[in-house]
Amino acid sequence: MNNPLIVEQAGNSVITDLGRTRGPAFGLPVNGALDQFSAKAANILAGNPDNDPLLEITALDFRMRATSDLLIAVTGAPLHLTVGGRETPCWEPVSVRAGETVAIRRITTGLRAYIAVHGSFPVPVLLGSCAPDTVIGFGLRLANGTALPTAASLPPVSQPHFGLPLYRLGFAAPQFRDHLVIDVTDGPDVTEFGATAELLYQSTYTVSPRSNHIGLRLGGLLPERQTTAEVLSRGVPVGAIEVPSRDELLLLHRGRGVTAGYPVLAVATTRALDLLGQARPGHTITFRKTTVAEATATHRAACLELERLRGTVQTVFGLLGVGTNAGWRELPAAAGI
Repeated sequence: MNNPLIVEQAGNSVITDLGRTRGPAFGLPVNGALDQFSAKAANILAGNPDNDPLLEITALDFRMRATSDLLIAVTGAPLHLTVGGRETPCWEPVSVRAGETVAIRRITTGLRAYIAVHGSFPVPVLLGSCAPDTVIGFGLRLANGTALPTAASLPPVSQPHFGLPLYRLGFAAPQFRDHLVIDVTDGPDVTEFGATAELLYQSTYTVSPRSNHIGLRLGGLLPERQTTAEVLSRGVPVGAIEVPSRDELLLLHRGRGVTAGYPVLAVATTRALDLLGQARPGHTITFRKTTVAEATATHRAACLELERLRGTVQTVFGLLGVGTNAGWRELPAAAGI
């Protein structure tokens, strides 16, 4: 074990990645980080590949101690982050000195935070992913005292004259709210609900405390299926909105089973799933109809935003020698500095 991170307050935290994409072919859910945009951004900011293992922290406070110098990045829901007792910004690379404690407090508005560590962690994988699967009992759920081995140590980087951090990347973090507008496309069974299908777009739904990584349960006015034919079990996508009863909607998330037998009224878009990963019990949701073309354009825009961030990070890290030899000392001095 090489210079491990010591978990001092685990809260509700796991090691995950972007999911088990090979899983559905074997009857396993994809799982992985529920807010994929925030998870990818954390790894990019830490200088890692998008799919490297990272920590997902849900709702509760978290604290860990470094035993070597590290570079980390914290993204996701708004929260209070301290490193060595110093208040520290999220959505930026952050240096942590050996012996310092990283503490996350007061996750607000959203539900989940992500911590990526430069070099990531060597952890077990199943079908190419370390994502936890509660059904088969696979994955690493953290506990107080867990020691996470780290793969790389990185001395702190600071401005040589004033001790100021050099990371100011200009990335605009997503805005999180307690009312979500969720884009959806028509599901395969929308016609079975007749005119009542429009209730989905005319109503406000409330996230139930019974929601989890498998799916969100939403209370509100429900469209009613107009036919009585039996629905055969078949494959269902992540994001499927089912109407299983007269009590609530069920919006399947990344932990969903790969088959189901309820009518699918609509399907949440990829970008909407990231927002839903931050939905807390009591948050309200309204649905907005979109097209596959519009949903694809929105997804591509988010990907381009992350690619621009990656380009900026790679340029800055290259100059500072993060993972390479420092190049910034070779740059000519700017006029007036």
